[in-house]
Amino acid sequence: MVKYCHVRNNLTRIIGLMSGTSHDGVDAALVEIRPSAIRIDKPLTDHQLAGENKASGIPAVKFIKHIHVHYPESLREEIRIAFTGTTEHICRLNFKLGEVFARTVLLLLKSTGLKPEDITAIASHGQTIYHIPPSGKKGGSTLQISEASVIAERTGIITISDFRTADMAAGGQGAPLVPLADYIIFKKSGRVRSILNIGGIANVTIIKEKMDDTIAFDTGPGNSLIDEVMRILFKGEKLYDKDGSFARSGRPVKGLLDELLTHPYFRKRPPKSTGRETFGIKMAEDILKRYSDTLPQDIIATLTELTSITVYNAIIKFRPDEVILTGGGSKNKFLAGLITDKFKKNKVAVNNISIYGIPPQAKEAVSFAILGYQTLNRRPGNITSATGARHKAILGKTIFMTKRKA
Repeated sequence: MVKYCHVRNNLTRIIGLMSGTSHDGVDAALVEIRPSAIRIDKPLTDHQLAGENKASGIPAVKFIKHIHVHYPESLREEIRIAFTGTTEHICRLNFKLGEVFARTVLLLLKSTGLKPEDITAIASHGQTIYHIPPSGKKGGSTLQISEASVIAERTGIITISDFRTADMAAGGQGAPLVPLADYIIFKKSGRVRSILNIGGIANVTIIKEKMDDTIAFDTGPGNSLIDEVMRILFKGEKLYDKDGSFARSGRPVKGLLDELLTHPYFRKRPPKSTGRETFGIKMAEDILKRYSDTLPQDIIATLTELTSITVYNAIIKFRPDEVILTGGGSKNKFLAGLITDKFKKNKVAVNNISIYGIPPQAKEAVSFAILGYQTLNRRPGNITSATGARHKAILGKTIFMTKRKA
């Protein structure tokens, strides 16, 4: 049975799903989207698609509800192993996460009183297992898992997934993909806004007047090194530094900090992207091995300072009027304070995204819901100035299979 894509009364309801590089759980966000300048209740023609920037308006996005389903430690460990795992392990985990994502959708629907037929589509980012940015003449590759066919089968809702590959096929980094959503939600005439998302990896979108002038890239580690070192130090009993309290009790180690700041990634110019392959378990283990005589809290303080410095250095050159802080890392009060203090010295305001009505942990799921909307309407989802792709691309792969009646 096939469910055809349509928009009721010019209203699209989409559930965005996201499991980030911190792999602590899955976020589901329900949004309602209405077109503004032109009707999009049927696929755009090729002519409209080609003239998208001139003809189309910015859709109106309304955030409705967010839930976070925390992974049990056993599943977190399965995901962590998959980062360097066997083919069989990754294969099985792909379907297992599909089941988890599907159950999350059904929980969200139950909490809102909506039925599957009330939802136009699901837009699932999945869980990144490995990301290889293009380098020189070498093309890149990426792998996100959480089988979309399982999600569609269990929910009976059109499911769009695998958003990054089309951009990479066009020579792009495949990341960051949230800039288009950032532009739609946060663009404000006459202001330069910086949307800073701190997950396992920190990424930023610099929003200017024109969409094609938008710049976005990964700044480097967000929580990834902090989380990995905490996990090793506390033998799995602590998986992150809650509120940054452990870092607050220590002092940065100048030698280690100076060494980490020389990493070549920080000198690269955008577009650029990175992941746990670079700033993950291998680097964490190396740091602990070489600095085994250093106080644990001083190492965490150093890694927290590293994130704050690299974020600040990456953003300040664009002279933003405002930094909007989002992502799970925004809950780390000590880290958020370090970042705020650095920008405050340059009279740049730092605000939590919650003041704009979106929970920090929901932001990326909301972004992929918007990308799903673009895909449904045959519109590009990448911004080439952000990813470096040769051209705009319609992102994602769509599963139209619906749940069969018993």
